[in-house]
Amino acid sequence: MNKPFGNGTLPPAIRSRHVPDVNGLNIHILEAGYKGAEDKPCVLLLHGFPELAYSWRKVMPALADAGYYVVAPDQRGYGRTTGWDPDYDGDLHSFRLLNLVRDMLGLLTALGRWEIAGVVGHDFGASVAANAALIRPDVFKALVLMSAPYGGPPALSVGAPAEAPDIHAGMAALPRPRKHYQWYYSTREADADMWRCPQGVHDFLRAYFHQKSADWKANKPAPLSDWTAEELAKLPTYYIMDQAQNMAETVAAEMPSADEIAGCAWLTEEELHVYSGEYDRQGFRGGLQWYRCRTDGIQNAELDAFAGRTIDVPSCFISGASDWGVHQVPSALETMRTKACTDMRGVHLIDGAGHWVQQEQSKAVNRLLVEFLASLA
Repeated sequence: MNKPFGNGTLPPAIRSRHVPDVNGLNIHILEAGYKGAEDKPCVLLLHGFPELAYSWRKVMPALADAGYYVVAPDQRGYGRTTGWDPDYDGDLHSFRLLNLVRDMLGLLTALGRWEIAGVVGHDFGASVAANAALIRPDVFKALVLMSAPYGGPPALSVGAPAEAPDIHAGMAALPRPRKHYQWYYSTREADADMWRCPQGVHDFLRAYFHQKSADWKANKPAPLSDWTAEELAKLPTYYIMDQAQNMAETVAAEMPSADEIAGCAWLTEEELHVYSGEYDRQGFRGGLQWYRCRTDGIQNAELDAFAGRTIDVPSCFISGASDWGVHQVPSALETMRTKACTDMRGVHLIDGAGHWVQQEQSKAVNRLLVEFLASLA
């Protein structure tokens, strides 16, 4: 039971199981520190796209060794969690951020937890973690965000909204026409572009993970001054894509060499096969539905009910120094640090890591997590 993904891919300290009947889902979780768990504080780890609970495999044993019961679910739309709607024309509303928070509240309740020591979110999982801490600080007692700064809930508009410039028209009109990856991910064809790409899912993910890591030497992030086409065009192509290319074509140009793949200790071929096996089985639609909720704005009406509210639980932010995700939304990092989170204990940018910080530099991440959580006790 400890190695459900193939021989040797899951550390022996971690086990896999399902928690049934949670907000319509059968949630697959990985857990560590489960022996005597009832006497231990709990930490919840939330992955992003295109990842899985498995992305925390190098973090969970360290937290368990520090005395925590550690839970990492495959979130709605991902991995071995079932019960979600895979249809592009299906139940999109179930992927709204507040329903994703509800998934986690239901999971914790099923595990007998009415409050936890902390919630940790990476990439899109940071959005779930941040909103969980925003609306239920009584449950989520501390917050760690990774790679995606939280700028606060959307503003509540009064009167007729000001007409915003068409950023997509602006990007399309650039001398080198471009498009934003989140809006591309929201298209009907995005799933098939990646799932049925010529190079296959495994090689697609290898190139995708490589290009967003510190191994890709062109990742030299810097703050953007404004949300304009010209500024956004400074982002790498995995964020601001060439207009005529899909994501599989975009990252294929940066496919690492055989020697680079063999030397990638933070994501071996065996480990990558866990990801590619899951995505090859069911595609990317579940995770892409999250982007559609963001770009379609169908969740804004309920999120802006929290306009002006801050996250007041102890918080910290961890990212890779080579991660453009820190800057993809102009000023979000500073807004998080000075306004959105009122008890921000530290902002850490780790050398030698790009977007996949908890995998690329797990020892540094583990040290920061354990120190942060211990300081709250």
